[in-house]
This record gives sequence, structure tokens and C-alpha cells, in this order.
Amino acid sequence: MERLCDDVLQLIFFELTDPGSLTMVSKRFYQFSQVPYVRAHYFLTRYGPTQAMFQALGRGKILTESVLDILMTSGAHLSRYLIQVAFHHYFHTRSHFIKTPWVRTVPLSVFTYFLKLAADTYGDIPRGKSEDDGTIFTWFLQESRFPPQARRVNWETVRDILDKYNFIPFSHKDPLMAQFPLALALEPRLLPYAVSNGFFMDSKYRNFIFRKMFEKVSGRSVDDVVNNVKELCRLDLTMYMSRTVAAEVCMEAKYNAHGYAALKQLNKSGNLLFDLSTLVEDLLKLFLKTSSITLPQTQEALQHLYADFPSSDPVVRLVMLMTVFTPGDSRVNTATIQERLDTLKIGVLTKTDLHNLLINPYTEKYQGLIEYMGKEMISEVTGQKGMTAAEVKDIVHEVTGRCMEIESKGKMLKKLYEEFSCVRGAIIKSALGTHQLHLADLPVGCSRYHARLCRSYFRTNDDNEYFWNGRPNRKVIPRETHGKGCSSSELASASSAEEVDREMVSPRQVLVRLGQIGQEPLSAMIRQDELTPARSRRRMIFDAIPVTPPTYIPHDQMHVAKWIKAEFGPRSSVTAVFMTHAIINENSVILNDYLLVAGRAQRVPITLKHFQILARLQRAPCNQLYREIESGAEFFLNEDEYIPKSDHARKLYTKVEVKKESSPANIPVSSVTQEHDATSGSPRGRKRPRRSTAITVRSYFVPGSDDEAIAVEDDEDYDMKMKQAEENLRLWVKHLAELLKTEQAKHQEQKKKLMKEAGPGARVRVYKNEFFRSLSTHLRLLRKIDEDKRKGLDYMTDHGPSDVDDEDYYRQTSRSKRRKTSK
Repeated sequence: MERLCDDVLQLIFFELTDPGSLTMVSKRFYQFSQVPYVRAHYFLTRYGPTQAMFQALGRGKILTESVLDILMTSGAHLSRYLIQVAFHHYFHTRSHFIKTPWVRTVPLSVFTYFLKLAADTYGDIPRGKSEDDGTIFTWFLQESRFPPQARRVNWETVRDILDKYNFIPFSHKDPLMAQFPLALALEPRLLPYAVSNGFFMDSKYRNFIFRKMFEKVSGRSVDDVVNNVKELCRLDLTMYMSRTVAAEVCMEAKYNAHGYAALKQLNKSGNLLFDLSTLVEDLLKLFLKTSSITLPQTQEALQHLYADFPSSDPVVRLVMLMTVFTPGDSRVNTATIQERLDTLKIGVLTKTDLHNLLINPYTEKYQGLIEYMGKEMISEVTGQKGMTAAEVKDIVHEVTGRCMEIESKGKMLKKLYEEFSCVRGAIIKSALGTHQLHLADLPVGCSRYHARLCRSYFRTNDDNEYFWNGRPNRKVIPRETHGKGCSSSELASASSAEEVDREMVSPRQVLVRLGQIGQEPLSAMIRQDELTPARSRRRMIFDAIPVTPPTYIPHDQMHVAKWIKAEFGPRSSVTAVFMTHAIINENSVILNDYLLVAGRAQRVPITLKHFQILARLQRAPCNQLYREIESGAEFFLNEDEYIPKSDHARKLYTKVEVKKESSPANIPVSSVTQEHDATSGSPRGRKRPRRSTAITVRSYFVPGSDDEAIAVEDDEDYDMKMKQAEENLRLWVKHLAELLKTEQAKHQEQKKKLMKEAGPGARVRVYKNEFFRSLSTHLRLLRKIDEDKRKGLDYMTDHGPSDVDDEDYYRQTSRSKRRKTSK
């Protein structure tokens, strides 16, 4: 270190936050730190010209007259605003944003020299309260929404303090640093003066500035907004109107007419880097999957946009039909619907449009649509206005099966079920025919397979789910449409600002890089910007951060599977189909509703077939299934064993041939059936005698009491239930063990095959599938529970009450597990 030259040592000093400790190492380092040139350039290099003087005034012990002279001659920025704040802070007259000693650590002689330099630079400086340049600039921002005659500060005054007195926030801690870009939004002509003082435009403030430009303010005309946008884009090539802000302006087009008119004028003159009609089309498509489509104010805004920019896209057409047939208020008649259709010029409604409207997740009040079909739609039978009752029933019958696949259509299915008699038959036919899953029809090893019923609310929906026969092919957006009216130089500047290579990305990717669009209006985003603390605002990225994120679940909805269970019962063939689909899709909400109920008779049984299906798909079973087995679930091979012969659903579904399920090859069907009949709790089987090691039920009743008969009867019922639970658990353990052996044999066979293909000496590692790992783990626990019950120990679980106290249980388990030692 002692042999380093001064240049290298100076660079080391510049990298340290506090070089004071290094100066105590040696005499040479201390003498080197006393050089005024080194001290001055330490602040210039480490903090930059804008903050160098502010940081130097905070180090009063090392600040001298020579250091001040070198700072001034070397390019340190000294504004009149900094001098005023330092004056107030030093003499304790006014505390700005600084809460530290700062300039008060400067010796009086040095601070007097600093004031002399300030007077030589700016002459007589205002020193009174609220006379500093920062207060004047704050007034200019606060009164921007006032009429011109009511403002205390005009833009010429702000221009003078920027031009003559070099005004700029001198620290990142200054709240004005986050507010400074607002002045450029209000008056873009201030940008050259701000840049000359050392200000540079950060791209994260782009949306923040353009939002303020398009804000609805009294006294601001359309030409003012257009001129401000053009002037700012001309002065700074990195500034351009993003799709994010343009979409926000479009969302309040009806209430902010000046901003919307200015946006259309900029699009017409070619000052936007995207086509406004394409933006509106993409914006309308966003409302297909969100519940905000049912709000009256949203419907008015979308209809207003569609009137100015009509589109032939099928998604946009469906969105606009939803605004007509799904109004926020229920008081809508056929005449009102026809009037809205004529206003939008959407064309003649087809049968496909009716299907799409009825299967939409946000269509609950379908009465207006049914009424319109009966009065205005052309009948295919009579050829006149008004469909016949038979045609309406046919449409309802066709739509019912599709509504079963949409999880939030429970309310609508319930209403249709009560109004149309054909709905019950349609539900049964769809469940037992279309959605009935057979083991042989499922793909092998497809862990990503999803059934069509009982899907989760939070899955990623495809657009095809909102259309009757699938969505038509997407339109190909021409390359020239996204750059309408945009010169090559402007597009190149935008691409360089966002680091987008026009030749290497697709037109759709260019649109995405120009900003994500959302459903929030401009006023809501401006309000969010203003509520953000000033010091936190400079660290934020002002993009499409929604104030209220869109909801993809209809309000006050009812799941179809829950209504099916309530209507058809827990032991119905229709409910059994929904149970199978819920297990495949791992829908915990439906499984909890089907399994976690008070009475065992109200639960939908689980079967061995469910585990066989999951084994074929190589998917781990849900934890609810294992918990149900632990709590004493009855054992059934498949749903045919618990569905009664008097099931009405199967009686109505007589034309569909039900496939027979075959048991695995390694389990003899006859032996399994005979043993299950003999050990299950069904009336047709004979009960197995009680084991000698079974639990001895203790009786605590007092002899001779009045409740003696009741106590004995309760003990017998409890004894019978415990025996039945034990037998069911043993059957589950036995058959799940056989299923595990089958999976293990498949795993070994696959391992041998891969080792044979790899050749001799090669090491092959074959991972177990999810079902194999899950079953092997939980089966070990089930065997432990069964073993404890055989030994007379109650396995303590959280799924039901126990007659053994916790202290007694742990005493018994510790005694049984104690290691035996020989003396």
C-alpha cells in the first residue's frame, strides 16, 4: 500500500464511503487526505456534480475554502435553492426535509465564505419564509388544476428559476425529486432548462408524465394536450405514448372527452407508435374473462369504444353481446335489447351467439335472452319472428351439458332445472354418457390430464371455453398495422428506448413492449400515483399496476358439483361421476364438500377405482383421500357397489351401455368379491367374528343407575362401529398393497428395460412416479394405524373423537415401544 502511486491511491479513496479509517493507517495516507484537490474530487466522483455540493456541506470537518473553490471550478452544481436551504438550516430558521446536522457542522468562517460565493454568483438572494425556489415550484405543481387566473405562479416564473437560478432538486432525499417530472407533464417547454441543470429523464416516469398530460383539467383544451405530447416527444426521443396510458384514457373516454379526443387526434396525425383501433380491440378482449363485464359503467365504456372502433373479431362480438344481454340492472325488456343491438350495428343474432351467451360464466339472468328468443329470433320451423317452445327447449337441452363443465354455472343450472323439465334428463345423459370415465379409456402416464368436470376456479382459462364450438382461428395482424402513421425513425427511437430489435421480434411482441394494457381508467391510476409517498415514488415503476386486480370468478356463484350433490344425493350415479372428476383434478374445494360432512351417510364414498385411475395417470392422490380412509371410510371396489338399484338417474339412462370395469390381473375377481362380501358391512355379507386382540370396551356406568340400559346400548353401537372401521381399514390396506405391488413390478420392468438398452456396465437411475411415492409413504402409515388397532391402541387423529385421553395414550405407546433389556 505504501508503494502505490497517488493516482491509484486516489481511486481507492473514491471507492470508500468513509475514508477516515484509511487515513489512520499511515502518515502518508493522512497527508494525502489533507489535499484539497483530493477532497473536492472525492465528492464529485462519488456523488456526481448535482449532489457533490450537498454532500460536501454535510462533511464540515473536511470542508475548507480551498475545497469550495475547487468544487466550483470543477463543475459542481450550485443552485439558488441549495443556498436557501443551507441558509435556513444553518441558522435554524426553517427545517426543510433534512433531519441531520448537515451544514451546521461547517465552521462559521467556511460557511461565511460559502455565502460570499453564493452572493457573487446570484446577487441578492431571497431569504424569507416561503420565498425559496422549492416553495415556488411546489405552488406551481399544486395549482396546476386551477384556472390560469387563479394561479399564483405561472410557467414563466418557473422557467426563470430554472434558467437563471439553476433550480433542480439537489438530493435524492428531496421530495421534489419525485415531483420534478410533473412539471414536464404540465409544461414540456421546461425540459431543455431542466436538462441543462443536470436533469435526465428516467424511463420509469414515462407513464407517470403522460397520465398527467391527459388528465381532465378545467381550462385545458384538446390542442393543449396534443401540443404538449408532441413537444415532449420532440425534445426527448426516449419519451413516447405507451399503450398502457392510451388504454387508460380509452377506459374513461365518455367522461374525459378532451383526453380521448386528443388521443384520437394523435393517432390520426401519426404520432402514436401503435394503431389505436388495434389497441381498442385488444382492450375489449380483456373483458371476456373478468366479472367487470357485468358492471353498468364498464358496459357503457365498452359500447362507447365499440361505436368509434367497430371490429369483426369474434371475441369482441361476444363481449359486446354480453354488454347487451347481461345488464347491470335487471329491468331490461325485449325492446331495450333490440334498441341496443341496433345502436351497436352488431348484425343479426345467430343460434351460435345464443349458445355462447348462455354458456358464458357471467350469464346468470337468462330470462331476458329466453324472452328475446321467443319474440325476436327467426324460427326455423315457422320462418317468422319468435321461436317455438320446442326450439327453445332444444337450445336449453344442448346448453345444459356444456354448462356442467363450467364450475360457476350452478345457479343457472338450478334455475333451468326448475323451469325446464328436459334439463334433468340432459344432465343425466351428459354425466353418465359423455363424462363417464372408464379405466381403459384414460391415457397411461399422463400426469397433466384434466377431466372436464369439477375444474378449479384458479386455472388458466382458454378462449375456446367461452365459445360453443371452439373459437375460430385468430386473425393474423399485418405487420404494417401496428405502426400506422409512424415513421421509421420514430419507431427506431422507441425500439432503442425499450431495447427492442424490430427485425428480431414479431409485431405482437413489439406491441407488448410498448406497454401492457389493463382495465383501470386514467383517473384511478392518477389517484394511485398521488397517494404513493413522494420518497417511495422515485423507486416505483409506473406501469399498469391495477388499483383493484380483475376478478375471474363471478360474484356470489355456486359450484355445479355442490348443486349436483344437493339435488341428486351423495350416493347417486351422477354425483359419483363428479366425484371421480374432482379427484382427478385435485379440486380440494369439492372434495372437502363431498367428504368433510358430519354424517357418514352424507359423504360421497371413495372407491378403489379412484386409486386405480390415479395409478394409471401416475398422479399422487389428494391428502383428503388418505384422511378419509384413516377416519373409517367404507371400502368399495367401484361406484356400482354403493349406488342403490333404485337410483333414478340410471333408470332414466337406459339407452346408454355402461361399460364393465375389470379388476387388475393380479387380483382374482372372485376371491376379492367373496372376501369383500364376507367382511364388509353390507347386509348381503356375513360378519367376521371378532378377534381376540380387539379393543376391550370399558363400561363406566354405575350399577343400578337409571341409564344402565342406555349405556349398554351405546357401548354395543360403539363396539360395532369400531369393528366395522377396523374391517374397512384392513380391506383398504390389503387392496392398496396389491396395487402398490403392481406399480412396483411396473417400475422394476421399466428399470430392466432401460438397463438393457443402456448396455452392460452403465448406471441407470429410474425415478418413481408420483403415485408410487405417495402410496408407498401413506400405506406405511395406514399399516401402522391398523397394527395399533390390532394391539388394542387407539390411534389418535384429528378426524374424530377418541375415548382414550391423551395422557393414557402416550403412556401406552411409550410402554409398548420401550426397549427391552436383559440384566
